[in-house]
Amino acid sequence: MPLQICILETDILRPELVGQYQGYGRMFEQLFARQPIAAEFTVYNVMEGHYPPDSEHYDAYLVTGSKADSFGSDPWIETLKSYLLERYAHGDKLLGICFGHQLLALLLGGKAERAEQGWGVGIHRYRLAHQPAWMKPVLEELTLLISHQDQVTKLPENATLLASSDFCPIAAYCIDDQVLCFQGHPEFLHDYSKALLEIRQQHIGEEAYRKGVDSLQHEHQGHTVAEWMMRFVAHGRAGLND
Repeated sequence: MPLQICILETDILRPELVGQYQGYGRMFEQLFARQPIAAEFTVYNVMEGHYPPDSEHYDAYLVTGSKADSFGSDPWIETLKSYLLERYAHGDKLLGICFGHQLLALLLGGKAERAEQGWGVGIHRYRLAHQPAWMKPVLEELTLLISHQDQVTKLPENATLLASSDFCPIAAYCIDDQVLCFQGHPEFLHDYSKALLEIRQQHIGEEAYRKGVDSLQHEHQGHTVAEWMMRFVAHGRAGLND
């Protein structure tokens, strides 16, 4: 039976990008379709107040990236915080990307804030600090597309660091078999990243913009992270532990 994944979409794409990319929920659906574990996805845009009905059960809940700050106090963010704490207390598996990575760290006892390092853009490389059994295929290092000016600066006490770099010391973490988060964007495409760089060029500065554009010559391993995420969700199911 396919895994059932609820995608909690925490952004609405800019008007000039919606036509081609639709939204982060759709981008994740396309990403996960290219990994080997069968899964089905339902997208709810929580910025617009949409959540799954109480009667629906999912194997995991994925919190997407967002233009918003994870430490912001917008009403929809406060509602999402309450919802995620309920899910965590219930024992549900939670996945976080970028904004989601930061928000879950904040909620569970860590810290996220504006990074003194400034904007991170383009393709970034990370050292792998720990690789649990579900992190297959095994990698020597991880590359992902990124676009962020905030970072997790303190992990929750019970979290395990999975990936880091000098620029982003807390790039991925897990909490037992329940929470898995990445700062980078496995769902991003090169052309989408290029479009964001063009839009944000004035904000990120010419040097960061140029380095980000140059980095797009290389590939990234978002498809591997997608498989890790689904293996994490499936971990413990008969026939899906290898």
